[in-house]
Amino acid sequence: MRKLEEAQDILSSLHVPVKQQNIVCCCVLLAMAGVRGNDSWQSATNQWIRIHDMIRFSNDFYDREYAENTRETFRKQALHHFRNAAFIEDNGKATNSPNYRYRLTEEMLCLIRSYGSDDWERNLNKFFQNHRTLISLYASKRTMRKMPVRINNSDFTFSPGKHNQLQKAVLEEFAPRYAPNCICLYVGDTTNKDLVKNEAKLRELGFEITLHDKMPDVILYQEDRNWLFFIEAVTSVGPMEPKRIQEIQEMTKHVQAGKIFVTAFLDRKTYKKFSDVLAYETEVWTADEPEHMIHLNGDRFLGPR
Repeated sequence: MRKLEEAQDILSSLHVPVKQQNIVCCCVLLAMAGVRGNDSWQSATNQWIRIHDMIRFSNDFYDREYAENTRETFRKQALHHFRNAAFIEDNGKATNSPNYRYRLTEEMLCLIRSYGSDDWERNLNKFFQNHRTLISLYASKRTMRKMPVRINNSDFTFSPGKHNQLQKAVLEEFAPRYAPNCICLYVGDTTNKDLVKNEAKLRELGFEITLHDKMPDVILYQEDRNWLFFIEAVTSVGPMEPKRIQEIQEMTKHVQAGKIFVTAFLDRKTYKKFSDVLAYETEVWTADEPEHMIHLNGDRFLGPR
């Protein structure tokens, strides 16, 4: 179709690598601009949209047959590269949030609106002149939205979002109070699953780690007591329920260190939503009351069973 060819010409003119000139990338550009087959490029917009919306747009207006499970393809082949090139920006939500969206940058919108007009070449040259500055500008905006966090005496950043906000609280508020002088063996990020992963120490302690294992959100090790804290940071799913305890026990069946299972919540209101499924002999901590814990039965407080 003609519009797909024009989209490819735009990407080619922007010196995009050939791999990022494929049909998926062209569909993403058209969907983000809201340009259908008979529309002019002058009518392009830059509304915030989801990958789901891009897939539906491509299927409805460009006779594609993309399934919902192709979202990762859209993200890896097009969106990741377009964002790095300052063609698009995201709204700063966590990537696993249902409210995570993308849009064309204002500069990109201005450029593609001139495609096919007498201003195209002039605007294209202007875009090239400012491109490195634009990349730095939008990269800085993404960095500013990140949350600084201190892990094992080193500085890291978490992507924005409630889940990472809670993980930050676990590391900076829970750990000093209840696991002083501990080291963090594992913590993930919504955009970097293995932000910290001390595989050497995990294996030394007896962990059997496979690609299929879902690690707890945070693993802390208190060496002087030989205690391991397995912590799930729960904002919507994944508390320490009996099935989850069994999964972790299987993963750590050769671990001799004492095991403590903790579910962390942002507040007591969220805790109440999960209170009827939490396993006994586990601990509950809420970030809004950091100096208190809820102990679910058992003969000891905050210790391995």
